[in-house]
Parts: sequence; structure tokens; C-alpha cells
Amino acid sequence: MANFNRLDLNLLLTLQVLLDELNVTHAARRLNLSQPSVSVQLAKLREIFDDPLLLPGPRGMQPTSRADTLREPLRQALSTLEAVVAPVEAFDPAKAELTWRVAATDYMATAILLPMLEGLRQEAPLSRLAVYELQPQRFLRQAEQGDIDLIFHTRDGAPDSLHQRTLFHERYVLAGREQHPMLQSPLTAAEFCQLEQVMVSPDGGGFWAATDDALARSGLSRRVVLSVPHFLFLVETLLKTNLVAVVPERLTRNVAGLTTVVPPVDVEGFEMLMLWHERQHRDAGHRWLRQRMTESLK
Repeated sequence: MANFNRLDLNLLLTLQVLLDELNVTHAARRLNLSQPSVSVQLAKLREIFDDPLLLPGPRGMQPTSRADTLREPLRQALSTLEAVVAPVEAFDPAKAELTWRVAATDYMATAILLPMLEGLRQEAPLSRLAVYELQPQRFLRQAEQGDIDLIFHTRDGAPDSLHQRTLFHERYVLAGREQHPMLQSPLTAAEFCQLEQVMVSPDGGGFWAATDDALARSGLSRRVVLSVPHFLFLVETLLKTNLVAVVPERLTRNVAGLTTVVPPVDVEGFEMLMLWHERQHRDAGHRWLRQRMTESLK
């Protein structure tokens, strides 16, 4: 370790050229240094490696056995260092073989990932996308450890330690099957409260949400008769029963058989964010993916 701490990268470059040329004068010319400077560096190398390295011979210099064993490891080490400090190549999605890992709820996957998925497959055909279930208690640690590349989350509760980009502002609609008898004309708040309703409770078993907060401020309450953990089951329930639901508007887009109306209660919408850790902030492929997702939602 002591010898390593004394080592200068320039000395390794000099040693590589000396082993190539086996001539101090020729090496100095390649390095654009004076011959005395190269001789001084060779003296330092001999001290560090505790070996003469190069000895006078009939035709220039002769490498010692130790010097011969250094040739290939030295070449590999300098090649690796050169690759480390080389400028980052422009990202080419068509050639990228990457696996991007995204944390999202099923609603977020529907609202954010589906609009960009076809374009992603066309532009980055060799890449893969893994969608993980959003786990509020774990996603920050997952991002810090590099297990997750992107997280979709509402502004409420989004950690300040992660980079953020607003994707869109979502509003709520009242949804039900297309021929639902109560959704053919505007509803009063009282009529709305009498409808049997279904809601999503991500933690399971909940029967209270933002809609209930809004109703409570007016002294009203609704009839939530079904609580489900996922939006996919909620949509199927709406299509096949007379239950209705107050849901994010983007969830209902392009769903055949559903109709939506403005709810007769003012339920505040929310901002949807894209979050990522500092470790991916400057990565060219990650920047491209973030931009691609943003553009697909315009």
C-alpha cells in the first residue's frame, strides 16, 4: 500500500512507453518530455518497484523479468483508466440493452406508462421495463440503493430528497357503466350520496377517502359498499354492476362501456410526480427515459 500511495499516474504512462520503446530518448520524444525528465521518472519507478526494470543492453534497454510481468497488467490498467475518464458517448435508444425499473400503482401504470409504451418499444426495442408495486414505506430506500430507477407519486408525501418532475394535474370524475340509470342527467349531492359506491383502498379495507372529506365539510356522507385494493378490479366492477366510483379521470380514458360525469361534490385533484435519485440524475439513458415519459403525456 505504501508503494501505491507514492505512485503517480504519469509514472505509469512513462513506464508503459519505456517498455514499448526500450529507449529513454525515444520514450522522451513520445511523451513530449526531455530525456533528463524521463530518466528522473525511471529512477522513481525503480525505487517504487524495488527493481531496475530496464537495464543497458547491446541495442538499447533490456527489460528485467519484473518489467516483463508488468507489461500486460499495466496495459489493462491504463486502458481501464482511459475508459473511465473518456467522454460519455451519446445515448442511442435503438442500441441500448437496459432494464428500467419503475414503481407505480396500477392506476399510475395505466395513466403514465400505457401512453408511452408503444413509442418506447419502437425507439428502444432492446430495452426492458419492469413495473414494481409502489410501496410507500420502501420506495425511498429502494431508490437510495439503486433498486428502483423511477417512482410515480402524488405531490403529497413525496420526499424532498428525490428529484421531482410534475407530469400532470389529475381531476376526479364520477364513473359508472354506460347505461347506468342515475348517470344520464346531472346529480344532486343528495342523490349522489344515495348511490352504492366502490372505492380503492391501497392498504386494504378502507371506506373513507378524499370524497368523504369533501362531503363531511357539508355535513353529508355517502354509501361505500365495496372497498378494493386495486383499480383494475374497480373498473371491472363498474362495468358489470350498478356501483359507481369517484376515480381519477385518466383511469377511465378509452375504457369502452364506461361513462363519466362531474361529481356533485368538489373533490380536490392532485399533482402526479415522477421521482428519481441523484445517482441516476445525470445518466444519459435515464435522462432520455424521463424525457420520453414527459413527452408522451403532452
